[in-house]
Amino acid sequence: MEFAELIKTPRVDNVVLHRPFYPAVEGTLCLTGHHLILSSRQDNTEELWLLHSNIDSIEKRFVGSLGTIIIKCKDLRIIQLDIPGMEECLNIASSIE
Repeated sequence: MEFAELIKTPRVDNVVLHRPFYPAVEGTLCLTGHHLILSSRQDNTEELWLLHSNIDSIEKRFVGSLGTIIIKCKDLRIIQLDIPGMEECLNIASSIE
């Protein structure tokens, strides 16, 4: 079975990406069989392409209907994703894990 078949929520809109020393970026999060991609779909804004194999650990937090996933990468980056909707957040987190 392919990993892509296990992805329950392949795309979520209005996700906010927080990284140290960078401004927050709001965009669309796409989950593929090999990558986690966040794109704001605006000019002059960088995209995030993260290989699943580069993810070291995941932490989930919930406040009301907003879910937060904190991703710690093997290259020591820390990425925080604020995802609207608890169900979408749980689906993304379980797919990444």
